[in-house]
Amino acid sequence: MIVIDDVIVSDAVVDEQFVCDLNHCKGGCCVDGDAGAPLTDEELDLINHFVDLVKPYLTDEGRAVIEAQGHYVYDREFGWVTPTIAHKMCAYGYVDAQGIVKCGIEKAYNDGLISWRKPLSCHLFPIRTKASHDGKHEYVNYEPRQDLCKAACSLGKKLKVPVYVFLKDALTRKYGAAFYEVLDKIAKEYKR
Repeated sequence: MIVIDDVIVSDAVVDEQFVCDLNHCKGGCCVDGDAGAPLTDEELDLINHFVDLVKPYLTDEGRAVIEAQGHYVYDREFGWVTPTIAHKMCAYGYVDAQGIVKCGIEKAYNDGLISWRKPLSCHLFPIRTKASHDGKHEYVNYEPRQDLCKAACSLGKKLKVPVYVFLKDALTRKYGAAFYEVLDKIAKEYKR
């Protein structure tokens, strides 16, 4: 494990390789799971602020779920999460012309309509973070879905891209550039 300040990073984050392969998984991480995407308290405010700009990118079913359930829902295990369509696809998702599930929030961001890219939990996937029981540390673990992410694991190995490198933007967004620089330095020394 790698410890940087109060963050404990699993060795797998630097040892394993991963590159999303949307042509194979079809964005299945936006569909498969026990609940919608976990949200931070700050993200609850962001959804409330940007939801009307995001709605045009969503499916009719997604908009209907958001209208019926709210912009987010509470899950006993994960806390505040995005609502889902029939306990499957995230209500903020849509399916593109290639049959790939994509994020309506991210589409609005890419089109320059909003300043928030997407939920951090989505941006970090397949990394999951969790606070320690005493709240003093945060664990950073690599948790790809065994079947769903098989192609991404293979592509990562083929291209030799470590998980932490693939997720540089997301890790920097969460912990800052200085954290990422330290992680990168440790990972490179660790590989020697």
